[in-house]
Amino acid sequence: MTEPPTAATRLAHAVREKHSIVCLGLDPRRESLPPAIAGTIDSDRPDVVAAAYTLFCKEILDVAAEKVACVKPQSAFFEALGPAGVVALGEVIAYAKNLGVEVIVDAKRNDIGSTATAYAQAYLGSASPFGGDWLTVSPYLGRDSIEPFVDACDRQSAGIFVLVKTSNPSGGMIQDRITDSTPVYRCVADALCQWNADRLNGLGYGPIGAVVGATYPDQLAELRSALPNAWILIPGFGAQGGGVDDVRPGVARDGLGAVVNSSRHLIFAHDRQPYREKYSAGQWQHAVADATDEMNSQLSTLLPPAP
Repeated sequence: MTEPPTAATRLAHAVREKHSIVCLGLDPRRESLPPAIAGTIDSDRPDVVAAAYTLFCKEILDVAAEKVACVKPQSAFFEALGPAGVVALGEVIAYAKNLGVEVIVDAKRNDIGSTATAYAQAYLGSASPFGGDWLTVSPYLGRDSIEPFVDACDRQSAGIFVLVKTSNPSGGMIQDRITDSTPVYRCVADALCQWNADRLNGLGYGPIGAVVGATYPDQLAELRSALPNAWILIPGFGAQGGGVDDVRPGVARDGLGAVVNSSRHLIFAHDRQPYREKYSAGQWQHAVADATDEMNSQLSTLLPPAP
């Protein structure tokens, strides 16, 4: 029986097929929805807002699925609506999967023992209730908080992105602290190397990835060298200030090894120039498509020429 492709292999295929390293973040926020979607909300009931979030994300996927390597729904914005929001998250993930898009569930889960195992069972793999391909995970409870997720990657042909050097300004409060002459973020990176060592695909990548922000390009370059076998999820592009030169150090020479996330800069493009003037309120999807094309064009210099 043929083994299913690993998450690392699927992501490499998506990057090459789409000629894109864009990770489209799905972060629905009621106050930022385009008028055509906001107009469907006729009450403050969570199920009504959740339905609007589902519609919003589906219509984004309709125009962007063929333009991006992967999508990253942020579970917090869905969970804020309670049970109806969690159902909406599941519907959005399923819709993306039906379009053939690799899905990173951004839930930053972390725990130990059976609880970590339960989180992994909930989110990782096509047989899980949420059906995610990848899950973001926090490492700060230690090795036994990550190993249940690694085991799930093995069983479900899934992957995880472990928080290593995050894009927020105060991340260094813990991540940059020195222990035994080594920053904490390098200790986490070393553990990732060990987990990936026996799990590499034919391209040399394993299913245990790292989150490293574009807002710290020096550390991104350092960690690209320290993690030659890991995919890196790079947040901080666009609205957070990161640009092409900031993410460049994270991309391997073959154009693989990294995906660059942008959320509100793409999904709410209708509300910024030049798209605000270019398109009418009912054409907000065109703004998403154009903004995604623009990001792909900016990042194309980091990729080999399209075949």
